[in-house]
Amino acid sequence: MSEIKENALMEKIVSLCKRRGFVFPSSEIYGGFNGFWDYGPYGCRMKRAIENLWWHEMVETRDNIEGLDSTIICHPTVWKASGHLDQFSDLMTDCKDCKSRHRVDQMEDPTTCPNCGSKNLTEPREFNLMMKTYVGPVFDNEHTAYLRAETCQPIFVDFQQVRNSARQKLPFGIAQIGKAFRNEINPRNFTFRSREFTQMEMEFFCDGEQGMEWFEYWKEQRINYYKNKLKFTDDFFRIYEHEKLAHYAKAAIDIEVKFPFGWGELEGVHHRGTWDISQHSQFSGTDLQYIDHDNKRKVMPTVIETSVGLDRTMLALLGKAYDEDTAATQKEGMEEDVRIVLHLPPLVAPIQLAVLPLSKKLNENAEKLYKDMNRYFRCEYDVTGSIGKRYRRQDEIGTPLCLTFDFESAADNAVTVRDRDTMQQERVSIDNLRNYVEDFINR
Repeated sequence: MSEIKENALMEKIVSLCKRRGFVFPSSEIYGGFNGFWDYGPYGCRMKRAIENLWWHEMVETRDNIEGLDSTIICHPTVWKASGHLDQFSDLMTDCKDCKSRHRVDQMEDPTTCPNCGSKNLTEPREFNLMMKTYVGPVFDNEHTAYLRAETCQPIFVDFQQVRNSARQKLPFGIAQIGKAFRNEINPRNFTFRSREFTQMEMEFFCDGEQGMEWFEYWKEQRINYYKNKLKFTDDFFRIYEHEKLAHYAKAAIDIEVKFPFGWGELEGVHHRGTWDISQHSQFSGTDLQYIDHDNKRKVMPTVIETSVGLDRTMLALLGKAYDEDTAATQKEGMEEDVRIVLHLPPLVAPIQLAVLPLSKKLNENAEKLYKDMNRYFRCEYDVTGSIGKRYRRQDEIGTPLCLTFDFESAADNAVTVRDRDTMQQERVSIDNLRNYVEDFINR
């Protein structure tokens, strides 16, 4: 893999994402909207693949995790109980000379503008990150509401409803994938810090005596997920253990990865104690304690949280996958000087199998094979341009396997399959093609 400097790597990824329809600025024909991003055709496929993988691992393969899809706007008191209305803020300062705005905690020198070097700054002031809106016909304080700042709070609010309807006993969890909104002072680093983003969160409810045991369990589960499913190597991610904890927390770790701009947080695993359920019990006046009939006692559930950003996961994968390979280009005899390739894990690649007829004369049989394979895998049919140029297009969007239907295919009932990473080609029987691709994707 070639060595690409961090700043240059981010620029290349942003360019590729726009060119190939992964991610691009929202409302771009109007100049864009800072902190908001649209996902194009390949971005949607990859994003959905990550969602489905996480959901399968966290919910579908477990009997003790239930799913939830809650509203983006909750009762305003939810955010009072959670502390967001009073404490969810950052310090910001404005440069009086260049008019730029900055978060104080992100400035290397809080007395100097990082944009122009001026020291003519306003006094730091608190800025609440909640996005305000109004519900109903009148825009006044009585009708004020907020877009959810995180997906976990509705999980706590719906704890008893979900537990009763699913007939669950402690310990069990509730998982949710959904949009969250934060009115960031200074969105930056592409999709890493945005104003609208998608979270994948699971809140696991247990007896406090088992809290640390479950914390260690979920810590191990999440680390294994990144190693085994997303193929993160030891030099690409690391564990940061919090020494300074929130007043309600018992333990916390961050899973950090090497983003194109440097190290950054991807996922948090937190032992939140009984804080969340206790707060919502108090503010709602509803007893959210769990009745342990076996031991004839009431338990205020302790919560272990796993929380990961979907947009950040995708950015991390793109950063790790991006490569430029001149040796491979020369090997295939292409005119291009550089082969741009995304070495994405097959499980989350937007296209897993490309079907490429060698000639338009073979379209009928090749398209029939494509439709058959598309029932089982994310496939694309491409007949435009030379076979070499089609390989390059698929390399650039991260397609792990390209299938060429040639003039011998009708006679020997086989196709040529090309591996994106090794560029090796293998003749595979059409009868065994589905098993071949499944084994490749899941290896």
